[in-house]
Amino acid sequence: MVEDVRRALLEGRCSVPAVGSVVAGRAADLPFVVMDADGREVEPVSGYLRDLALGDASQLTCRSYAFDLLRWHRLLWMLKTPWEKATEAEVAVLVGWLRNAPNPQRRRWSRDSSPPGSVNLKTGKPALRAGYAPRTINHALTVICGYYSFHSRFGVGPVINPVPVSAERRRALAHRSPLEPVPVVRRARLRQKVPVQAPRAIPDHRWEELFAEMGCDRDRALLEFYVSSGARAGELLGIGLEDIDWSGQLVYVISKGTRERQPVPASPDAFRYLGRYLAGDGLPAPGQPVWRTRRGKQRPLTYWAMRRILQRANDKLGTNWTLHDARHTAATRMAGDERLTLAEVQAILRHAHLDTTGRYLTARVEDMHDKLAEYYRRPRPQCVYAAGYDPEDIKAVFGG
Repeated sequence: MVEDVRRALLEGRCSVPAVGSVVAGRAADLPFVVMDADGREVEPVSGYLRDLALGDASQLTCRSYAFDLLRWHRLLWMLKTPWEKATEAEVAVLVGWLRNAPNPQRRRWSRDSSPPGSVNLKTGKPALRAGYAPRTINHALTVICGYYSFHSRFGVGPVINPVPVSAERRRALAHRSPLEPVPVVRRARLRQKVPVQAPRAIPDHRWEELFAEMGCDRDRALLEFYVSSGARAGELLGIGLEDIDWSGQLVYVISKGTRERQPVPASPDAFRYLGRYLAGDGLPAPGQPVWRTRRGKQRPLTYWAMRRILQRANDKLGTNWTLHDARHTAATRMAGDERLTLAEVQAILRHAHLDTTGRYLTARVEDMHDKLAEYYRRPRPQCVYAAGYDPEDIKAVFGG
């Protein structure tokens, strides 16, 4: 019976029951708790999450790991396998199920939505596929591997980590300098191939269309801040009045990577639209974010609300731009400007490594449209031979 269930999961013919939950923790050292189907705390997971929190992992990281481990335990509960006796076979079932199972977060509620995996003709961007992305599967394997590595230090769990690892990759990366290129090595078993895609920026004429769909000064200011500062969506939505330097044309954001308060420059147009927004909607209360809702009682503007604003504009334009595309657009514009060095662009975008910034030094076909049109209109050069050669000899040698 269990073998039949394993085969059905591998082939995507059945789903893992959505039992258990992730709830907020009550202690400071345990921000999230995984509960089983009976509402009991899964103690092994709590021990691992507590260790993550003590290692200064962010709350979002702990939350992400908690959901990955809940999915893993749901599978083990379905297979009736104790977590400490899991083997590579159970990990293979998880990977097989994730490769075939539909991702509930990809569920499309509108009938007019683009089919999963289809390519938008205006943007050239594919819609998210219905299943789990290769990066999601690899992230789940990384979480489970760390989970069992943590418990193996205390003699709990299997003797061998059930998640396969690549010994070749570990040897290659053990003493690599960050300035050296990443060597190409074989992936570990069950790891998925992740395609390397160039950053996709919004062309200027498409950006103007998108900006024209913003219906108020708040949305225009936000979009202008995104494309001129390169700040991430969540970073910019959290700023308050005390984080705005009007004279220096700077905003101070809590950086996602370092979690430090860092200055980010923005364009004069962004501050102009921000001033008009604050003059019309009023100043926020002390300690409250600058960006607020405009309907009903004012509340802080969340990431999902800003995402919905962009979705409405996409529906009118027939596009599928995302908030992060604005950061890619800002990075591409800065990296392509000869007046800015790559190190300066790295400082503005707050990249940890210069290699990350260097990815934006790529030529895009949409930016070369005028050059390509001129190239296609240019007549082909005529082959001319030096004087003194007999045309009959040239024809005999090279053909007529």
